[in-house]
Amino acid sequence: MQVSMILYEVLRLYPPVAVLYKYNWCETRVGNMLIPAGVEVSLPLLLLHYDNNYWDNPEEFNPARFNEGISKASKDHIAFYPFGWGSRICPGQNFAFTEAKMALAFILQHFSFHLSPTYVHAPTTFLTLKPQYGAPIIIRRT
Repeated sequence: MQVSMILYEVLRLYPPVAVLYKYNWCETRVGNMLIPAGVEVSLPLLLLHYDNNYWDNPEEFNPARFNEGISKASKDHIAFYPFGWGSRICPGQNFAFTEAKMALAFILQHFSFHLSPTYVHAPTTFLTLKPQYGAPIIIRRT
């Protein structure tokens, strides 16, 4: 299994930003809906990434869903966008992926790790999505 698939699945379950806000400068039609100019639209990524209409078993951690790439991972090719989409995509996306892969490669060469038994799963949002009580891990030199 590729590291990219694991990172994609982590970002699907826990996107860095739970909601994207966009200001609509001009009247726009999305399907049958007309969005007037001057309206701020919120795109709840967290809800989209957990929606049964787009994902099979969305609560399940399953990196294999990205086996055929991002566009075929869900029932809709644009149901996954943890870094935004189109012309407004985060310019640091590629750097973030490269940095994460390099850090993991370095750490896994020398250490193994697992979550501490004291870990409490409680994601919260304050600008970004993060663990409310931190994520204590136990690290062992290999």
